[in-house]
Amino acid sequence: MAHEHTPHFHNQPGVPVVRVGAREFMCIGALPPFDHPHIFIDMGGDNEALCSYCSTRYVFDASLHGHSVPAECEWTGKAAA
Repeated sequence: MAHEHTPHFHNQPGVPVVRVGAREFMCIGALPPFDHPHIFIDMGGDNEALCSYCSTRYVFDASLHGHSVPAECEWTGKAAA
């Protein structure tokens, strides 16, 4: 069965809010090798969520279509096996 790619975001820059264009995504905290366990976040019908591990505040922005602002908060590296 094929699965869609789940976006991964981080807050390496330490910004107060990361705007994201997805309601379901993974938070990795910081860039590897300093990332935290990858936490699946599902906003459901809400427009914002906090990562329970690093407390990054994510706000949904449909105009971003799966990307983030700041753009450098989108992680495109390989996930650990």
